[in-house]
Amino acid sequence: MRRPFVLSAQLLVCSIVAGITPSGFAQDSASSGLIAPGATPVRLADGFKFTEGPACDAEGNVFFTDQPNDRILKWSIDGELTTFMQPCGRSNGLCFDGKGNLWACADAKNELWCIAADQTVEVIVKDYHGKLLNAPNDLWIHPAGGIYFSDPFYKRGYWNRGPSEQDVEAVYYLAPDHQSLVRVAEDLKRPNGLIGTSDGKTLYVADIGAKKTYRYTIEEEGTLTNKQLFCELGSDGMTIDNQGNVYLTGKGVTVFDPDGKQIEHIDIDEGWTANVCFGGKNRKTLFVTASDSLYGLEMSVQGVDSQ
Repeated sequence: MRRPFVLSAQLLVCSIVAGITPSGFAQDSASSGLIAPGATPVRLADGFKFTEGPACDAEGNVFFTDQPNDRILKWSIDGELTTFMQPCGRSNGLCFDGKGNLWACADAKNELWCIAADQTVEVIVKDYHGKLLNAPNDLWIHPAGGIYFSDPFYKRGYWNRGPSEQDVEAVYYLAPDHQSLVRVAEDLKRPNGLIGTSDGKTLYVADIGAKKTYRYTIEEEGTLTNKQLFCELGSDGMTIDNQGNVYLTGKGVTVFDPDGKQIEHIDIDEGWTANVCFGGKNRKTLFVTASDSLYGLEMSVQGVDSQ
């Protein structure tokens, strides 16, 4: 087990204060009421290579990846930044389950990992029908324990493998017993970000290749039906709040209500906004992983699960 250490050289001690304009962002007026009055995005930490995959544990601590540097970091509810795990299988998307395990899309060997609190790693998925997955990218854990994950193909320079062994870029469902893995969406160009509703009835999947996001009905056995276009925008990562609003990333953060109407846009002055989640003691801080930085924004709404 590697002992966590504080990355003081990379930590920017900031607070989210109304009326102060920190560097590194621009924001439209918060007409939707989602953002806390007077709040603005704050760069909490920087100096990374590319941040991804934020997920919140039961206490409100936020874990995220510095994917090219092969590490998972932790931003605590007390505002302390530490390294949780390095190396970490080039993890990308993360999500906590109800038992406190951290699930990771481990990109180094195209696997799905379950990481215990003591950093013990169990490889749960390493292939599909005997063939390597493309590269698990983002995941969401259903309230009943099943896991949905996207599997796009982005060729990595560090891979020791050939071309894709799968015939499509798909979304998969891993049953709660972790024994059955099935494809549940295989007609997408390049699925990436995904998120589900807290009642477990709806899954949103962003087809970043087609620049669209779709909404599906989740059936009792985990399959997806009733595919509907949700909005004309793809996304790298996604989250959802307690009002059912869906947050998409790419250029800043764009928020849609449950009917697919855009109600907010938060500009982040970075080349790319990769992912987003709610965290903090009351899950009312929106954490944004954007290029080489981590941002926070105080909200009037709350998150509903790990993401």
